Amino acid sequence: MQIDLIRLLIDFGLFVLIWMVQLVVYPSFAFYSKKELINWHQLYTPRITMMVFPLMAGQLLTGIFQLAKGQSLFSIISIIVITTMWLLTFFIFVPTHNKITSEEVDDEICTKLVKYNWLRTAGWSFLFIWNFLQYYFR
Repeated sequence: MQIDLIRLLIDFGLFVLIWMVQLVVYPSFAFYSKKELINWHQLYTPRITMMVFPLMAGQLLTGIFQLAKGQSLFSIISIIVITTMWLLTFFIFVPTHNKITSEEVDDEICTKLVKYNWLRTAGWSFLFIWNFLQYYFR
């Protein structure tokens, strides 16, 4: 299987996953009591990480490979957006989820997750759509 198809499949996986998180998972947090959210979050976080981390790592590795194979506008912008997604994840989302896990839940956490996750939703949607167009219309 060629690297471009692998990358397209990974981008599609992140596209579907991020929209599900944005429209279903994060908004649902507001319907839990503090105790229920903490309990659910302890189950949810490792499970979602098992899906998200391999996709993010695969996207980063294929993005680096594509950049090394030949620098193009697509490969350069892709690696910039991918790096931005990693930075957002590890500097905004991981600390926010850690607050929930450590029982530092307040009313604004759910709102913050939904609000800031639009950045990742936009980034991963952009990457998938552009990659799809690149793959099928080159």
